[in-house]
Amino acid sequence: MAQQRTPRTGTVFLDPRGEDRSLRVTWHHESQLVVLSLWRDNVCAGTFRLAADEVPDLIALLRRGLDDAYDTARTRVERVDRAPEAG
Repeated sequence: MAQQRTPRTGTVFLDPRGEDRSLRVTWHHESQLVVLSLWRDNVCAGTFRLAADEVPDLIALLRRGLDDAYDTARTRVERVDRAPEAG
């Protein structure tokens, strides 16, 4: 079986659940696409093609989610810091 190489303009994210799960993100400039592919045991289980002009919307969504996660964590830390000491 021929092994397919990841294009130079991409990266692989490993799934913390293990079992050789990963997300590969590759730019295909000639097609103006970003391809997101799900892999398990070195077998592609599915792909999603995102038009390059939609990438900013995806980035904005991820950024909002990250901001919300940081805000939630900050609120938890502040609550712990204000809690009366047990004792």
